[in-house]
Amino acid sequence: MQLEHHRDATYEDLMAVPEHLVAEILNGRLVTHPRPAPRHASASAALGMIVGHPYQLGRDGPGGWVFMVEPELHLDRHVAVPDLAGWRRERLSAFPETAWIETVPDWICEVLSPGTERHDRGEKRAIYAAAGVPHLWLVNPVLKLLEVHALQAGTWQIVRTFVDGDSVSVPPFDAISFDLSDLWPLSG
Repeated sequence: MQLEHHRDATYEDLMAVPEHLVAEILNGRLVTHPRPAPRHASASAALGMIVGHPYQLGRDGPGGWVFMVEPELHLDRHVAVPDLAGWRRERLSAFPETAWIETVPDWICEVLSPGTERHDRGEKRAIYAAAGVPHLWLVNPVLKLLEVHALQAGTWQIVRTFVDGDSVSVPPFDAISFDLSDLWPLSG
């Protein structure tokens, strides 16, 4: 009887994936999915603008952050691509010369879709916790809700769940407040 040999995915495997797909290496497996659908992309862009103006640009807010859309994160042996990630500037004072970032973000946001929700809620959440990401937000543009999680003693704790129409003011962005419905400009 011959045993099947499993080979962990490599960065070369990831680079061979067609450009129209998002590719990640999670727990040694190559995971791919299509680029975000419009509802997903719009919610992600809106949230980036909402937190970016006060926290990255310092407009009507404290500044001191750097945000990126779909950064390639190298976290231990994993290559993850969250929808949004943010770093306090004292932790990411210069951009790396590589196409990826090894500095653990201070905040990650995943916008859930049918094709990614299982990974976002499952193994990626566990990878982010193991890496020590202190804040994780999960946005569901179909159900129009936001789940805010904080890492406490290595475990995700739900801080609060917001539904459409709620006013959001929660760490790490509690110096501002925004209406959750701002994430879905074409409601319906």
